[in-house]
Amino acid sequence: MANGTPSGPRTSVKAPLVFSTVMAVVAGAVVLMVSTGGTRHVPRWDLAFIAFGVAFIVCLVVAAMLSMSYKENDEHLGKGSGIHRSSATRPRPGQPGRDGDDRRQDGNG
Repeated sequence: MANGTPSGPRTSVKAPLVFSTVMAVVAGAVVLMVSTGGTRHVPRWDLAFIAFGVAFIVCLVVAAMLSMSYKENDEHLGKGSGIHRSSATRPRPGQPGRDGDDRRQDGNG
């Protein structure tokens, strides 16, 4: 980040803006249709614009918070831990393995 260009998935703001705009248009359209109350009444453009603005800001803030909270996992977390470090060496069900699956057949174990 020394050269001023961010790295990783947060390089573009286009997707959150488009998502917020689409959600705001849907919210504005729904409020416009619902608040009118029928075909004989005047459309309530004021309520539709308020709903558009609120939905746009809320969606944009949520998308920004989710984008800021993104963090890559450490490399050691993808390697597995505990008994089964790799699925290729995992014992099959019913076969004795390293995980104590070799129970006694007499019912005491």
